[in-house]
Amino acid sequence: MTADRAAEIAANLAEVRDRITAACAAVGRDPAEVRLLAVTKTFPAADAAALVDLGVLDLAENREQEADPKTDELARLRPGAAVRWHMVGRLQRNKARAVARWAAEVQSVDSERLADALDRAAATARAAGERDGPLDVLLQASIDGDPARGGCPLDGLPALAHRVIRSSDLRLRGIMAVAPRGAEPRAAFERLASAAVRLRAEHPSAAELSCGMSNDLEEAIEYGSTCVRVGTALLGGRGLASP
Repeated sequence: MTADRAAEIAANLAEVRDRITAACAAVGRDPAEVRLLAVTKTFPAADAAALVDLGVLDLAENREQEADPKTDELARLRPGAAVRWHMVGRLQRNKARAVARWAAEVQSVDSERLADALDRAAATARAAGERDGPLDVLLQASIDGDPARGGCPLDGLPALAHRVIRSSDLRLRGIMAVAPRGAEPRAAFERLASAAVRLRAEHPSAAELSCGMSNDLEEAIEYGSTCVRVGTALLGGRGLASP
């Protein structure tokens, strides 16, 4: 990690935090209500360590194959740091066991079959001493209903939520979604916010609304996002994947 790279990340982080503060001020929200989730996919563990040094402890990956070695490397670089790793990408059921070893939270649960796989995986990981509590999960909602992009259709969220609630080793925390390509973000986030209100009415502990990324975090905060997932604005254009 060069001094120039560390300074670049620090400046980017300050700018993102300013954007969050300004977006909250515009709609009368407290910035403390909005968690910054740093998406480190394709960037090295050294960049993740720089974020940790700056106080960012919520980090995210979207591919298990990259996350597994990176989480181990960061643990060596910053031993004892209270990092929470999040899985935000589409997840195959056969990767559930590996993800349950390192993830504090999976934000991309979009089917009952995946929920079942994660439930079993989290229970196995607990029995093996690899985790000390249940796995937090968010339901990934499909705002436009396009199955090719992943996510559960909005009208399927209640059944999926009930499946998670009935599990032994999963804990329902809320909803995650990505604004559809080409869609007006405000309209998309308005639909998502309505779904979040309905979910919360039935499951009060499912209070997380994870939406908004580098290009649309302001609109997401306007519609109640409690977690923005930011990669490019923090770390720049995507580099090469970690070995």
